[in-house]
Amino acid sequence: MIPQVFKEVIDLGDGRTISIETGKLAKQAHGSVVVQSGNCMLLCTLVSNYKQSDVDFLPLTVDYREKFAAAGRYPGGFFKREARPSDGEVLTMRLVDRVLRPLFPKDYHAETQVMIQLMSHDDNVMPDAMAGLAASAAIQLSDVPFETPISEARVGRINGEFIINPTRAQLEESDLDMMIGASADSVMMVEGEMLEISEEEMAEAIKFAHEAIKVQCAAQVRLAEAFGKKETREYEPEREDEDLAKKIYDMAYDKVYAVAKAGSSKKERSNAFSEIKEEIKATFTEEELADYGDLVSKYYAKAEKTAIRNLTLNEGLRLDGRKTDEIRPIWCEVNYLPSTHGSSIFTRGETQALATVTLGTSREANQIDMASFEGEERFYLHYNFPPFSTGEARPLRGTSRREVGHGNLAQRALKNMVPADCPYTVRVVSEVLESNGSSSMATVCAGTMALMDAGVKLKKPVSGIAMGLISDQETGKYAVLSDILGDEDHLGDMDFKVTGTADGITACQMDIKVKGLSYEILVNALKQARDGRLHILGKLTDTIPVPNEEVKEHAPTMVTRRIPNAFIGALIGPGGKVIQEMQKETETTIVINEDPVTEEGIVEILGVGKKGIDAVMAKIDAILFKPEVGKVYQVKVIKMLDFGAVVEYMDAPGNEVLLHVSELAWERTENVTDVVNMGDVFDVKYFGLDPRTRKEKVSRKAILPKPEGYVARPPRENNDRGGRDNRGRDNRGRDNKRDDRKPREDKKED
Repeated sequence: MIPQVFKEVIDLGDGRTISIETGKLAKQAHGSVVVQSGNCMLLCTLVSNYKQSDVDFLPLTVDYREKFAAAGRYPGGFFKREARPSDGEVLTMRLVDRVLRPLFPKDYHAETQVMIQLMSHDDNVMPDAMAGLAASAAIQLSDVPFETPISEARVGRINGEFIINPTRAQLEESDLDMMIGASADSVMMVEGEMLEISEEEMAEAIKFAHEAIKVQCAAQVRLAEAFGKKETREYEPEREDEDLAKKIYDMAYDKVYAVAKAGSSKKERSNAFSEIKEEIKATFTEEELADYGDLVSKYYAKAEKTAIRNLTLNEGLRLDGRKTDEIRPIWCEVNYLPSTHGSSIFTRGETQALATVTLGTSREANQIDMASFEGEERFYLHYNFPPFSTGEARPLRGTSRREVGHGNLAQRALKNMVPADCPYTVRVVSEVLESNGSSSMATVCAGTMALMDAGVKLKKPVSGIAMGLISDQETGKYAVLSDILGDEDHLGDMDFKVTGTADGITACQMDIKVKGLSYEILVNALKQARDGRLHILGKLTDTIPVPNEEVKEHAPTMVTRRIPNAFIGALIGPGGKVIQEMQKETETTIVINEDPVTEEGIVEILGVGKKGIDAVMAKIDAILFKPEVGKVYQVKVIKMLDFGAVVEYMDAPGNEVLLHVSELAWERTENVTDVVNMGDVFDVKYFGLDPRTRKEKVSRKAILPKPEGYVARPPRENNDRGGRDNRGRDNRGRDNKRDDRKPREDKKED
């Protein structure tokens, strides 16, 4: 018997709907829902242990996976089974995690797992836009403590009109692609890319998405009420001691405030704060520390955070002595690495990124193989964050989710400034060498310079800046911090990164930690970010004003050539013989693709040095060569025959034609060698196809003057074959000798 199913439908306002359903699948999970739009279906489950983990944080895991069966496809690879998550899946996990995590109670430490699976795919629905809705709906149906329903929505804009959850095809026409996460009351997360839009336009897009999210949050509440809202589970809260908290606050606040106001370096400041903490711990006995040591550390951290925030709000000063809108010192350098195709160093304060650029053919494109999307990237960026960049030693466990996310943000910031007609596949790699502040924004700046150093003709240079916000909702005071430090990232109310050109925003990532942030504050923060971004942009263009005109001498040059589809086979050769030999002889890389629209062959030739590329172009010219009737061409004898000579066009090596003995000279030629020999070079005239032989005809004598007194031989008549007494096909001179013979029938009768 099918169990009772509960369902809510959300109207997107343009004929599309999203439904949330529970009661049919995965009922042993603490919460489960199926979210559907069109034929796209996501199953989301939530399980949270009833026992608190012995850690001081929430061990939350958000997992998003796309099943290939959902799209009727097989997984790639040898084992034909879904394996490690793709970068696209990791990015969706991060989008959901960043909105959910702050809404669990601070003292809730139970192991919690949210699993979202794409079970059915629809080409017209992008599933990641519904993942946040699915996760929140599953939590609402459980007894897990959670502050308020949330949802996420994608917003695009076509011809000035905003669209909620656009299709992938619509995004191709859109000038922005933003994902917004919010509750009914507050925006909590923004991430996306744009085509140089203004700060006001970005705020309008956030408002538009927030209105749609409010409707989705209300639907979750209705579903939970219809299903039967569970009582929130009880759990063991963290130990609290108000007297101890006040004691530590009184002991620490003034000392921390003084150190914070001193404007010291990261290392000096960290040592000073550690000394204050150790002095406080020294006032307790060993027995007290055994009982309350964790609380001492917790309350000291709260006092430190309060002191630093108050310093900024009251005096407009920051940990390193800067004013709120001041940018740390910057120095840049390009062409640092001698063997790369492009390189740069960007250093801002205690944050440093070394970027490299590698140029290649379409063969080096990054292949994307997901259930929801198949394609390739001709521009991509990889970000590495080694432990030494923060003075730590820890095991390397492969590429982290954070590295995937930060690299994706920098890639989105830069990719729309790479011209569509850039012939190369471009890979940018950012190595973070120091970090105290936003290394992802340092990556954007270093990436811009490295691309320009490599000779990639960027439309406009791009810079990025990380901003912070400290606010006091009781007094209404707030301070926007430009170019935040690592410490300021943790103690602030908003961490937002903005990238752009001199004319507008190209990408952003925001995590808003304070409830009810006004759009006025948001726009003011974005405008201050613009001032800082332009300041940094000036430093970049001072270092390298425009992209280099040419690629480096050791970097490959790319030449693209279009050829008719019919000639692709000739260029490749049997079993790839022609193209392989050509690559070996010219030391180039040759890639042939077919234009799906024109069906032409697109030949990419990549090589270091002009000689090899010119040789390949000459070979292509030879393959495409078609002589014109009536034109004169220079040829070379490459083979001698009894009845003529095989000659090769000098302009198109490899193109051969027979020069018949009768076309060598006006005089009768008994031997071919009487007129020409191997290796001789001379001119011939092209006559096209000979109507009699149906072969190409060229003539040497046609461009020579006729000898004086020359008389052309009369053409032979069809009924006269050399004076053999009219012995044609119809009359062989046998005087009809068979006429007196009896018919075969008569002979048979005899």
